[in-house]
Amino acid sequence: MGLLSLIVFSTYVLAMWYGSMLVLEKGYTGGTVTSVIIALMTGGMSLCQTSPCVDAFTAGQAAAYEMFETIKRKRKIDAYDTSGEILEDIKGDIKLKYVYFRYPVRPDVQIFVVFSLFVPSGTNTALVGQSGSGKSTVINLLEKFYDLDAGEVLIDGVNLKKLQLKWIRDYIWLVSQEPILFTTTIRENMEYGKEGATDEEITMAITLANVEKFIDKLPEGLDTMAGQNRTQLSGGQKQRIAIPREILKNSIILFLDEATSALDAESERIVQEALEKIMFKRTIVVVVHHLTTIRNADTIAVVHQGKIVEKGYT
Repeated sequence: MGLLSLIVFSTYVLAMWYGSMLVLEKGYTGGTVTSVIIALMTGGMSLCQTSPCVDAFTAGQAAAYEMFETIKRKRKIDAYDTSGEILEDIKGDIKLKYVYFRYPVRPDVQIFVVFSLFVPSGTNTALVGQSGSGKSTVINLLEKFYDLDAGEVLIDGVNLKKLQLKWIRDYIWLVSQEPILFTTTIRENMEYGKEGATDEEITMAITLANVEKFIDKLPEGLDTMAGQNRTQLSGGQKQRIAIPREILKNSIILFLDEATSALDAESERIVQEALEKIMFKRTIVVVVHHLTTIRNADTIAVVHQGKIVEKGYT
């Protein structure tokens, strides 16, 4: 900064000296020389003021580089890819066959070795086991968030790799532990399940999910703003808003990934009752934390260290 100021003020001295020489020897007028000197001073002052911006520009350039690298990155799995097969009718049979899998960020940890699981259409299968045993990984693979190292994931006997990903995900719904609410109204958050849903359809979904009393207590009802920095909603309330989304979407396959594990006993009971209403005639895979959530399961599979070590039928 000191060196830059020295250069700027030196230019002022040089301009005044050279200007006086032009007036004495070349016949320039004082007004012309003064105009040039003022222009130099203004430019020099502006140059001094750019110094604090250099650090910000450098930081912005570095941040922009990472952003553009992310934008240009080619994804291995494109959620909007329209290539692949589309089945005329989908029943919802699910099968994982001889699956080998490791997470890309942990290539030294083998999650599944010859893992197999069959979930017939219209049935409810619960996966239980210790944390880190591979329960949620099953859902990640069924949603095709990751590619397998080896083996197959089959939907109605067709390899998931051959199906159009965008199409098959229209028939799948995932209820996770912490559902995402967008920064908009509760009504529009529910419409995320079905674009262009009518008021009658939304009302039906709210009634079926047993959330009408909860919504009526909100400041503006369905028009209450939700999401980040908006109305503060508990985990149970967020789950209850997410359930009408699923009812509106009316998916064939439903995944519940510890959907009630973070809730207190009362909230868990309310959410579980609402979930039970939408489980009828759907293919369901449930990752459970509390055993109370598997009382309606048709099949219970115990997952331990990436393998199904025990399986029973209710």
